[in-house]
Amino acid sequence: MELHQRIVSAPVDFGAVRTEFGLASDYPSEAVSEARDAVDAFAGARADRREIPLVTIDPPGAMDLDQAVCLERTPSGGFLLHYAIADVAAVVVPGGPLARASLARGQTFYFPDGTVPLHPPVLSEGLASLLPDVDRPAALWTIECDAHAEPVRFSVTRALVRSRARLDYQGVQADADNGRLHPSIAALPDFGRLRIAAGIERGAITLRLPAQTVVRDGAQSGVDHWQLAIEPRTAADDWNEQVSLLTGMCAARIMLDGHNSNGSGKPALPGLLRTMPPAPPAAIESMRRTAAAVGVAWPPDESVGRMLAGLDCNTPAALVLMSEAVSLLRGASYTILNGQDPETLRHSAIAGTYAHVTAPLRRLADRYATEICLAYCAKTEVPHWVHDELAAAVDTMRRTDALAGKVDRACLDLTEATVLSPRLHTDFDAVVLREANGTRPAEIFIADPPVLAKCIGRPPEGENVKVRLAEADPVTRTVTFSYPAGPAPSTSYSTS
Repeated sequence: MELHQRIVSAPVDFGAVRTEFGLASDYPSEAVSEARDAVDAFAGARADRREIPLVTIDPPGAMDLDQAVCLERTPSGGFLLHYAIADVAAVVVPGGPLARASLARGQTFYFPDGTVPLHPPVLSEGLASLLPDVDRPAALWTIECDAHAEPVRFSVTRALVRSRARLDYQGVQADADNGRLHPSIAALPDFGRLRIAAGIERGAITLRLPAQTVVRDGAQSGVDHWQLAIEPRTAADDWNEQVSLLTGMCAARIMLDGHNSNGSGKPALPGLLRTMPPAPPAAIESMRRTAAAVGVAWPPDESVGRMLAGLDCNTPAALVLMSEAVSLLRGASYTILNGQDPETLRHSAIAGTYAHVTAPLRRLADRYATEICLAYCAKTEVPHWVHDELAAAVDTMRRTDALAGKVDRACLDLTEATVLSPRLHTDFDAVVLREANGTRPAEIFIADPPVLAKCIGRPPEGENVKVRLAEADPVTRTVTFSYPAGPAPSTSYSTS
């Protein structure tokens, strides 16, 4: 089944979702005042690195620009990566109104019609954002890599930087296709491909499922209409992602080395990793049985990640296997270093140790992990506020990660039910991602419009089938299909 779609749109009120989850867009006035008057606490102690021709790569229209990159080839055939990250800790007063508000919020929540931001927009989209042609405080990572894009030396320091250009993924992809990439990222395709290959070799797992999204379809009679779409993902997205992943892996190494070299009898040095437990063997065996059932050859000595990377993601078999692979990537969390078994500190999807440090404007944890890395590299004390607040920050991240997932799903469910409600009892082409099992209904993917949903009946896994829309209720955000296509049965399941 090809992943194409016909435009179907409808008016949708996402305010109800914000209200349901208690997400208020308004920021406390005292925190906004602090953000508006923010000054760089390290202005006199920064390295001036404005000569580095950094550029940002973000979705079109994004204003909260956390990262700016410059990637050079070295005379030895390796790579020199400069990666500037917005230095949020330098403009947030410890213990002040802004610090307290962000500690409670945890992260930016994204809705189709706007955001509930971690920081006031005057800061996240203005004074701290790495916008082009303005001086900004940054945590500047310098990572030297060999010809295989493997890191050999890395560090982070506070610096003053200036971005040269604001790019977006599709524009970067078009430039790459036409051989006219910005000089600051001319080496990005080679670097990205090498890092992707290294990840597969390590055993990393990357899913390429269709990414549903909700996009504005203009206004009709003064009311915004919304449609379901497949979020386009380019090779440039993947290359740029590798820059962030490598930086996070280097950050984890810095914190682990600092923590482990502290010596017995000394107070534990802090560290904050992003971790994920390994997949249960039974889940991998289940995937092997599914692969055999849908006709995908999977040699016994081949990793999950390598098998998935070799699939054509436009085929039903690939969609089935990638959907099942989601069950392998569960339990992601934040872990404070405390002398744990090293195996419990790994991130199984990355197949290594990893930390979040590249999105501090949008994610609270990154401010703390970055501050720890800065202190270790400078051989200075980790600030007291990091020690004092680290456990609370982790609690907030765990709570808001779960909440963010629910918010995303609620917005998709609401849009699906609203867009589909005029098409009750209509037949759709679908691919069956997972067959029914006991009390669990089957799962299907419909490309037109793009919907992942439950299906009553017993459609055969991995097959293209006709299903009928049995229920689409915007009030309960419920969508149900039936197989075989026919009168709607009385039993229904929520898509949530």
